[in-house]
Amino acid sequence: MPSEPEQPPPAKTFADSAGPGPVRPAPGGPQSAGLLERDPELAATAHAVDALVAGAAAAGSGRGGILVFRGEPGIGKTALLAAVHRAAGDRCTVLTARGGETLASVPFHLTRQLLRPALDRFGPEDVRGLLGDHHDLLAPALGIAPPLSPSAAPADPQGVRDGLAGLLGRLADRLRNRPLVLLVDDAHWADAESLAWLDAFTRGGRDRRLPVLVVLAHRPPTPRPDRPEAAASLAALAERAILTFGLHALTPGAAAALARETLGGHADEPFCRELWTVTSGNPYETVELLAKARDRMLEPVAGSAALLRDLGAGARGGGLVARLEALGPGPTRLAWAIAVLGADGTPHLLAALTGMKTDEVTDHTARLRRARILTPPPTSPTADSSDQPDQPDQPDQPDQPDQPDQPDQPGSVLPPRRPELAVPIGWPGAGDPHAPLEFAHPLIATAVYGSVPPAVRTALHGRAAWALDGAGRGPAAVSRHLLEVHPDEDEDVVRGLRAAAGEYLAVGAPDAARRCLERALAEPPLPETYAEVLYELGCASLLTSPAATVRHLRSALDLPGLDDSLRIDATYRLAQALAHNNQLQEAARTVAAEARRTPPGTGRRRLQAAHFMYEGFQAAEEDGPGRSRRLAELTRGFTGADNSERALVAVRGFDAMLRGEPAAEVVRLCERALVDGLPARGLGWTDPTWGFEIPSLTGIAYVFADRPDRGEALFAEAVRAFEISGWSGAHLAFAHALLGLVHRRRGQLVSAQRYLEEGLRLADRVGDGLPVHWDTACLLVDTLLARGRTEEARAVADHYAFGPPWPGAIVLPDGPSVLGRLLLAEGRREEAVDTLEAAAEALTGRGRHHVVWAPWPFDLARALASTDPDRAARIAADAHAHAQRLGTPTALGESLRCLALFSDPPESARLLTRAVAHLATSPSRYEEARAHLDLAHATADPTTLARATALAATCGADRLPHPR
Repeated sequence: MPSEPEQPPPAKTFADSAGPGPVRPAPGGPQSAGLLERDPELAATAHAVDALVAGAAAAGSGRGGILVFRGEPGIGKTALLAAVHRAAGDRCTVLTARGGETLASVPFHLTRQLLRPALDRFGPEDVRGLLGDHHDLLAPALGIAPPLSPSAAPADPQGVRDGLAGLLGRLADRLRNRPLVLLVDDAHWADAESLAWLDAFTRGGRDRRLPVLVVLAHRPPTPRPDRPEAAASLAALAERAILTFGLHALTPGAAAALARETLGGHADEPFCRELWTVTSGNPYETVELLAKARDRMLEPVAGSAALLRDLGAGARGGGLVARLEALGPGPTRLAWAIAVLGADGTPHLLAALTGMKTDEVTDHTARLRRARILTPPPTSPTADSSDQPDQPDQPDQPDQPDQPDQPDQPGSVLPPRRPELAVPIGWPGAGDPHAPLEFAHPLIATAVYGSVPPAVRTALHGRAAWALDGAGRGPAAVSRHLLEVHPDEDEDVVRGLRAAAGEYLAVGAPDAARRCLERALAEPPLPETYAEVLYELGCASLLTSPAATVRHLRSALDLPGLDDSLRIDATYRLAQALAHNNQLQEAARTVAAEARRTPPGTGRRRLQAAHFMYEGFQAAEEDGPGRSRRLAELTRGFTGADNSERALVAVRGFDAMLRGEPAAEVVRLCERALVDGLPARGLGWTDPTWGFEIPSLTGIAYVFADRPDRGEALFAEAVRAFEISGWSGAHLAFAHALLGLVHRRRGQLVSAQRYLEEGLRLADRVGDGLPVHWDTACLLVDTLLARGRTEEARAVADHYAFGPPWPGAIVLPDGPSVLGRLLLAEGRREEAVDTLEAAAEALTGRGRHHVVWAPWPFDLARALASTDPDRAARIAADAHAHAQRLGTPTALGESLRCLALFSDPPESARLLTRAVAHLATSPSRYEEARAHLDLAHATADPTTLARATALAATCGADRLPHPR
């Protein structure tokens, strides 16, 4: 029977098991071995690798997927990952990484281990090509370029995840001849950002098939209130796994086989039975206990069995700590320092941290290795793993502390370009005396760290921070230790944490930034900087927690310490957070109050723009016409001299559009809000000062002024800007919705539906009930109704709860108007009338008369035509008057179509002929088809009917409603 792969000392790291180097068996240990009692798992891994390779060779769809090995510490997870590595190493590109208990809060730590060595195989130009337009976004997250300037907009976490998922997909495509296998050990300690990335990538697989094989090993899930996002991502990955194996302990027979191979064939049954009882069949503890028995030259017979329990107590917990302390104060202090530094525990930094001389570090390291507390020194193999004979593996062996996030630290294995350059993964700088020292198992690392007296541990973290800072490791690396020191009113600590927060925001890790800034507040900062830290904390929470942003920014504004510029910015961002939290009225009041306290100038105009914008966005307001007059008066003399004037003009143009003012004036205002047809520098789609709303208003106003061409140019630029910047959440969803609006207004219904469905897909990934859901669902319902797909429109409306109660913000286009149209299409006339009359009351009182943005008059007139024709005719006449003021061909054509319903046949034909003429000059092909159909029925002209049918087919309408 083959030996259990857990070898007697010296212990191996995960990389020793999974990597391509030779494994040195201890004296008396087996020279080659397989895995005991793991036949189903081995068969599954072999099948998964074969399927991946076969799929790549067939150039078909991905045949990878997710495998999960789950079990208690020491149960054999690492050994199984090593088996996958051996099965795949000669045919696949194997990338490995390991989570770390003390590094679980370091963003993208696992991602860097997996991807950076793969990228190191490519030249700089190839790497730039793989990262594509996302280079500036992804390179900092991967640690291959410094973070962007702190003044740049924070990276969108969703965008970074999507960009990294795309990068992995491109890597898989480039390496199809050796398909990718990702091995992740101790995934329960992986950072939340990396798990979210793997979750995002694997969600794209159809039927759980992917272009890569992802193999995860982790302990059974336990509640982690401090890491809910990581736990959720790990659970989602497990749900999509092709197979999940819960690993069991060794049977008594397997333990006996290990004992006889290690201590000799004469090991008797009572001894072997006691061995299994003491270790409960845990492979790691079994092998560790056998190693101790061999070291003590214990005879493996019944008379020695009673000694096993005492020997086994030193394998974990208090017994392990006692074993460490027995080595003396020097090795104990060094082990404490290794536990604190983790992946940064190089001999040089350990000497600086402990105050030891180099020879002392060397001596104590050797003693710790002999005691099997540290792993043995790595060796440097000179050939690829495929050239090495299979070596015995170890189950769930030593916790290799995660690799430092430095560009020259490998974190995975790739088939080397030349055999002499091969370096196994997980052996940081294999053969390098300066490589970090590693504990032999996660259980040891946990026990040692927990044994450090709290005061000493805190002091060590403080010294570690300064040592890393002196070594130039950067604010993010230093911050892990600053988070652990006691508050002491140290402004240097505050500065370090603020700098680290800036780096974390730049790589799309706002939660890590929040932790740093919250700790900085606890230090606390000096009184003159306290408000600034609160301001930074509020900004860090804007994308993930608007409620927290409101709380922090309000506190900052209540304190002295913010200069005028920061006060204005804090107020503007506070209003943004309130608006995102569906508190538009409070947002408008907040900026209005600060504007009154701000001297005239650009800062005041910035606040005024936000005030008028948020008031206009409200679904209801007390004095809409009065606000519109004040806005018009304020902007009357503006020439677009600076961005504050342009922003206010953009708000004015949008308001003029909603009010149904002449389209020529709306277009003139839109032109003034732009520079050479594009947003001015500083007013762009991703500019953090003004936000994406300002250019959105201009583009929307263009579309409803019958200039969808101008709107499309702006919205296409929005998509490009958002994608390059990695804003792939609600921002990109809204940009797709706006492009859907463009295509809907042009009558390109199939394209409109495609854009809108993509917008909803993107929005669904962010959350539920967002403003973008309302706008996009409204447009999709309208588009599906135009296509004649009433049942699909109803399904969308029900799925997204499109209907009352309406949100506090206006919906684009007017939500009640579109819902009324849906109810009419379903034959629910009375409900439709009630809905449309409510829309009429709300919009008329605010002076909003744009009959295309809010087409309630046309549908209400049609709904009342049979029951109250006089009132219906008045509504149609009023709508035509507003259309004449607006002056767009679309509005005029639609109003004439409605008027024709209430005229005698000859007059109706004349009105419909005029409607067709107007709509023929408009961009609105679907509405033109409707007008041709109405005219065909009024004149019984087959040619006009054929024209209507052809236009409808071009638009993608399955059928046109019968004229009524």
